[in-house]
Amino acid sequence: MSRPVRRRVEFDAETWHALHRFSLETNRSLQDLADEAFRDLLKKYRRPVTLCEALRESVRMHPANEQISATIHRLRRRLPRSP
Repeated sequence: MSRPVRRRVEFDAETWHALHRFSLETNRSLQDLADEAFRDLLKKYRRPVTLCEALRESVRMHPANEQISATIHRLRRRLPRSP
């Protein structure tokens, strides 16, 4: 397992107080909240976090592996042509 990376992040005072209150109310550390927020951000933009996710995403990039388009193509061939 790799070592954690430490970086400084700057918040404005209002954001810091809101995050601090939220962490106290939910009994979660600021680190837990930050981890969840960054995971959600990466998920939103379809950026893989783990190697397994990266491999799964790379397979989806190839058109031949798209199940939806393959199914649509097969359905179009089976439909009778109208005169």
